[in-house]
Formats: sequence, structure tokens, C-alpha cells
Amino acid sequence: MPDLVKQHKIMLSAPGDTEDLCSEAENACHDDEKPAATESSSPEITVVAMGDSLTAGYGLAEEDAYPAKLERRLRREGYKVRVVNAGVSAETTSDTLSRLDWVLSMKPDIVILETGANDGFRGFDPAGPRENIDKILTRLRAVGVLPILAGMKMVMSLGPAYVADFDAIYPDMARKHGVLFMPFFLDGVATRPALNQDDGIHPRAAGYDMVVENILPLVRKAIAQRRK
Repeated sequence: MPDLVKQHKIMLSAPGDTEDLCSEAENACHDDEKPAATESSSPEITVVAMGDSLTAGYGLAEEDAYPAKLERRLRREGYKVRVVNAGVSAETTSDTLSRLDWVLSMKPDIVILETGANDGFRGFDPAGPRENIDKILTRLRAVGVLPILAGMKMVMSLGPAYVADFDAIYPDMARKHGVLFMPFFLDGVATRPALNQDDGIHPRAAGYDMVVENILPLVRKAIAQRRK
């Protein structure tokens, strides 16, 4: 059963906020850095995509989920990179935190963190996912991993006060930890039937193409930082 409960159709808060949040983050959301000429002689970069069913690619073949698409795109551009799909359906931020040691055992250079939607759909107090994401980012930074935080926006049916508290988690944590930040993981995908499966929540392969386009500049930037 998918983690993002089917009865909750996406009715997202202020999708137009993405550009404003992007400008507020310490690191620009869009960057055109391409691989240096020395990329071919550099060690392979390991990127671990950590998250719930939105990362796992619920309902799709593994090669159609965004981590596989991201790896293919980066390799076409000349990057020596491996992208590991560490998404687990039905996962909450507590679950993500609990398996962080396993993710770190892969020796990642970069971790793309997409988590929290299930906390929101289950009505968990936003203080919980805020604390868990804070702990995850603290741990990643402490061991020298470069995090990319992907934000989530909660359904408006949960009420404006809850949505405001939940949505604020991600820009707050990005600023606190100074990490690369994608304000909304499903930007340009949510609410578009052609890009989503019948549940209205999980992207189709074409939806993940959009996710890759949105996150690609941040991944390029993280690779450049790791190469320094």
C-alpha cells in the first residue's frame, strides 16, 4: 500500500512560493555548473537518494524513478557518478532517522533528503519531523556528507495553521544548516494529471523527468563542491 494515502488528493499550499523560497536559501536553486575537464580522472561520486515512496518510485519500474533518471542524465553530461535509490515506501521522518547508519554505510558523498510527507498526511505534530530532519542534517554534516534537502508542502485540507507550521520546516532547516535546498520536491509536477499516477500523488515517469530537471542544478553544485 502506498505511503501517501490515496484519499488525500494534492491540494497544495502556495505552489508559487517556490521562487521566493529559492532566493532566500543560502545557496542558489539554479546553477549551470558542468563537469570539469578532470572529471574523467576523478573518483566516482556516490549520491544516495533517501526518502519515502516519492523517492522509491512507487508504482514504477526502478529505472523510471528519479534516482535512476538522475544518474543517467549526469552520466550523459560526463559526470562520474552513481546514484543509489534508498527510498522506502510508507516511511516517516522517524524511520528515515532510524536507518541513517545504513545509508552512511554506503559511504555517500552526497545525500538527497526527501522525507516528511507521511508525517504530514498522518497529522503528526510538525515538531516531530522538524526535530528528526534537524538530527539527520546534523549527522550528515558531522561526517562530511553534503546534503541536498528537498522540501515538501502539505495538503490544505489539514488546515492553514498546520500547513504553515509544516511547510516552514524545510526552509528553516535549510537556513539553519546552510545546505543546498530544493524548496518543493514536486514543483511543476503536483496537481498535473498527465505527470501523476491515478492516485494523484505519485509521479509517472514523465513527472520524474521534471523532478530531475529541477534538482539537477543542485546536484551539479554539490558535485563541484565535493570535487574541491
